[in-house]
Amino acid sequence: MSLRIAVIGVGHLGKHHARILSSLPGAQLVAVVDTNRARAEEIATANHAEPLFDYHDVIGRVDAVTLAVPTEIHAELARDLLAKRIHVLVEKPMARSIDEADGMIDAAGDADVVLAVGQTERFNPALNAARRFLTDPRFIEVHRLGTFPERSLDIDVVFDLMIHDLDVVLSIVSSDVASLEAVGVPVITPRVDIANVRLRFANGCIANLTASRISRDRVRKIRFFQPSSYVSIDYAAQKVERWSLEGGGGSTPSIQGGDIAVDVEEPLQLELADFVDAIARKRQPRVTGEAGRRALALASEIVDKMAAAT
Repeated sequence: MSLRIAVIGVGHLGKHHARILSSLPGAQLVAVVDTNRARAEEIATANHAEPLFDYHDVIGRVDAVTLAVPTEIHAELARDLLAKRIHVLVEKPMARSIDEADGMIDAAGDADVVLAVGQTERFNPALNAARRFLTDPRFIEVHRLGTFPERSLDIDVVFDLMIHDLDVVLSIVSSDVASLEAVGVPVITPRVDIANVRLRFANGCIANLTASRISRDRVRKIRFFQPSSYVSIDYAAQKVERWSLEGGGGSTPSIQGGDIAVDVEEPLQLELADFVDAIARKRQPRVTGEAGRRALALASEIVDKMAAAT
């Protein structure tokens, strides 16, 4: 039996949720919900679903929802729907505060339903192809640069863009953050539009992250340096390069490597497929509420550090 699902919020990102879910195996897109009636009707028509204008109207009619609404109402909607035993995938950042995130996690646990967080980069095929080579990163360099957006201006660039990379780094480095340095500058909006962060982990790994939403070019890259090897990921191109020091023991060492094969797929489709499969198999999604909370907690600490420096 297909999972009955609705998309709540069909703006910049939600419209893609609807597009993918309308043809995703194992899922039946029942409705799309948006307070903008014209928008709801447009996206519903395009994806053969029913337009609704109040999220309460999905209760009793669906098994699951994806939430692509403004961050400020994530917790309110998620807690309400989870309490009705509706599985929820909520876009990042999962909430405005740790308290809100904890409330969402508790609500999912009480109802015994799935709570997944939309950290889409975790599903990037390039990252998945590279993971087996990431054995002991010592230094990580991240650049996520975007042009000025028409969405997510209710949050600063750390919660809007950098949180993707914080989640990825936390999923790879098996150690706690021991200290951090952060600087952020508001340029076009009253909120921070460009930020740089240096994380020092307890195991000695250093991660340097830069995020900007005011760049002329779009860049989404992460590089890992570890003993005798280097791995570079271009998220946008879904391309991986690996170089390593080979030889020794009497032979002349040489640097060898090149491109790693990547099965190119749409990360959002993989994320939504994982959510549907987690519900069907009664398992944890790849990005759990707890993982979303961890990324949110680090992002919040970074923003507090920047605020204290001004």
